[in-house]
Amino acid sequence: MKWMKIAALAFLWVNIAAFAQSTPATSPVPHYVGSVACKTCHPQVYDRWKTTRMANVVKDPKVDPSVILPDLSKSDPLVKFSREDIAFVYGSRWKQRYFRKIGDDYFVLPAQWDVANQVWRPYFVKNGTDWWSTLYPPDNMQRPTGPLCDGCHSVNYDIKRKTVTEWNVGCERCHGPGSEHVAHPSQANIVNPARLNSVEANDTCIQCHSQGQPLKNPIEGKYYDWPVGFNMGDKLADSWRLEEHKLGETTFTHYPDGTAHKNRMQGNDFVQSVMYIHGVKCSSCHDAHGTGNPALLLKPATVLCLECHGPESPNGPHTASLQEHTHHKTSSAGAECVACHMPKIEQTIADQNVRSHTFRFITPAMTDAYKIPNPCTGCHKDKTTDWASAQLKQWSNVSPWRVAP
Repeated sequence: MKWMKIAALAFLWVNIAAFAQSTPATSPVPHYVGSVACKTCHPQVYDRWKTTRMANVVKDPKVDPSVILPDLSKSDPLVKFSREDIAFVYGSRWKQRYFRKIGDDYFVLPAQWDVANQVWRPYFVKNGTDWWSTLYPPDNMQRPTGPLCDGCHSVNYDIKRKTVTEWNVGCERCHGPGSEHVAHPSQANIVNPARLNSVEANDTCIQCHSQGQPLKNPIEGKYYDWPVGFNMGDKLADSWRLEEHKLGETTFTHYPDGTAHKNRMQGNDFVQSVMYIHGVKCSSCHDAHGTGNPALLLKPATVLCLECHGPESPNGPHTASLQEHTHHKTSSAGAECVACHMPKIEQTIADQNVRSHTFRFITPAMTDAYKIPNPCTGCHKDKTTDWASAQLKQWSNVSPWRVAP
C-alpha cells in the first residue's frame, strides 16, 4: 500500500509540474510611477533633468508665485485676468501663456507674455493658422488644452479622466511606464531610446516636436493635436501623421520648399534631411536629460558638427579649410555651421525664431522666388538678395547651378 501512495503522489507531482509549465505566468501590466521614482537609481541624471525646460514648461504659481514672469500689477489693455485666475503658467524662454481651470479642463487666457521683448501680445489661434482652428468655437474659453496641448506637456494624459501622472516631460514620456523597472531594474523592462533603431529613436522626439494629426480624429467628439494612443516602443506612424505639404505652396506650417516656418516642427524638418536618411538621431546632437549648452546640445554647435564633418572629409565640406568653405573668419558668427545650415527662420512669437532642421542651405535666389528667408541677408540685414547672390557666384567652391533655382 505504501508504494501505491508514493506512486500516486509522484503522479500528482508530475501533473502539477506539467500544468505549471503549460500555464503562462501572468505579469502585471506596467504602469506609470512618476519621475521621482527614477531618482533613487539615477540621481545624477535626475538632477540634470529637473533643471531643464523639459521638466519645467508647466508650472503652478500657487506652489511658486515667482514663475509668473510679468508684473501683473501693471495694467495693460490685453490683460483682463488676475493672478488668482492662473492655474498654470506655460513657458519661460520665448513666451509665457496662462491656463485657467474650469471644471476639470484648462483653457489658455487670451494674452501671452513676450519674454524677449517684455511686452504683452494677444493669444488667439485664428482661422488658417492651425488645422483645428475652425473645428473649435472662436473663443479661448471653449478650446480646452486637453485635446490641443496637454498630451505633450505631461506624462500619461488620460483623455477620459483628464488626469496626468505628472506635468511636463518626465522620464516615462521617453522611457515608457516604469513600474516593472522600478520593482526589478533590468534593461529588458524599460524602453531606452538609445538602444532603438534610428527611426524608433527619433519618434521619441517627433511625437511632440512636430505638427500633425492623429490618424483617427475626432476622438470621442473632440479633435486632438497630439498623438493619442502612442506609447514608447510603438510605431509613431501607426497613430500620427505629419502635416501634409505640397511643394510650391505656402501653408500655415510650411514654406514652398517644405521647410517649416513655425515652431514645434523640428520633426517635420528633420525627416526630410539627409541626416535622418543616414540614421542620425536627435540624441546624436541633443541630450534631453540636460546639458550646459543651448538647446540641450551635447557640445557647442560647431564642435558637434565637426565631429562628423570637416575639411576634405567624405561628409564634406570638400575644401582644404573651414574658412575656404564658409568664406567667413574662423570663430566669427558667420563661420558657425548652424548660421548657414540651420538659420533661425521658424517663428515662435513675434521676432523670436528657432532654427530649421532640414540642414539645407537656402539661397538668396530662393528668397526672391519663394519668399523663404535665407541666411545671407538674414545676417547681413542691410544687404539685398542681389548682393548676396553676386557674392556666392564669386565663391569657387559653390556650384553656379545652386546659386539660382
